[in-house]
Amino acid sequence: MTGLTAFLSGGPAAGVLPRSPATTASVGLLAAALAFLAVLALALMLAAGRLAASWQGELAASATLQIFAPEPQIEEQARAALAVLRTTPGVRSVRMVDLAEQERLLEPWLGPDVPIESLPVPLLVEVETDRTALDREALVLRLQAEAPGAVFDDHAAWRQPLVATAERLRLFAAGCLALVAIALATVAGLAVHATLAANGGAIATLRLVGARDRFIRGALTSPALLGTLAGAGLGTAAGLALVALLPRGSEQGFFLVGIGLSGWQLLLPLLVPLAAALIARAAGGLVAWRGVRRWS
Repeated sequence: MTGLTAFLSGGPAAGVLPRSPATTASVGLLAAALAFLAVLALALMLAAGRLAASWQGELAASATLQIFAPEPQIEEQARAALAVLRTTPGVRSVRMVDLAEQERLLEPWLGPDVPIESLPVPLLVEVETDRTALDREALVLRLQAEAPGAVFDDHAAWRQPLVATAERLRLFAAGCLALVAIALATVAGLAVHATLAANGGAIATLRLVGARDRFIRGALTSPALLGTLAGAGLGTAAGLALVALLPRGSEQGFFLVGIGLSGWQLLLPLLVPLAAALIARAAGGLVAWRGVRRWS
């Protein structure tokens, strides 16, 4: 831990060169903004991954059977459809969805007190399946023969586009993280370049008294590192606070749900300040190495 702290802070050379409060503050402010965006992008990437896994896994095992038939035939067709489902390999369970539950499902779209009895809604059967054992084509053919009014829907038509969208959101968030890292590296490099340009005489003096390149590079990168660490810490805290305020997946009536972090995922944003410092150290060290070579 001591070695890591020395590496990030610039080591014993920290504070040797005069510091520019304006440069340190500017680096800290930009680092805070970039860390804030990094936490949000990380939360979005994790949420998109969870959604994709859910839609590919849990929801892939659910299906719906809708029964459309005239009133005199609907009970007969329902019994025939249930008999087909219960004797089909790969069907784990079936459950009739009553009118009260259908009303609750329609309420977000049609409002409360939906007159469900007056609407031409079909009978609904909730089906849990084993995708590896279910022969969908054979099931559809049996239903067409024994219950012509039954329509089997495994939700693939809307589930696959949602999975693709979630995967693209994850790639988008990963791209945002990469852009944040590039921007942070650029900011740190420019800050070190400004320190280098403002302290040419001091660097030449350090050279004359026998200071080695590594010591001088540590002195050059120290202000940028301190500003980055402080700013990234504040930005990470602000990002976590915003993520904590977003609605959870259990809350209804919201579009952006389930983006919050939980479990081991809470540890990942805490690595953002460390990652920011490492990026700033690497980028600033490269600029310092190229600049110090002029006095070598």
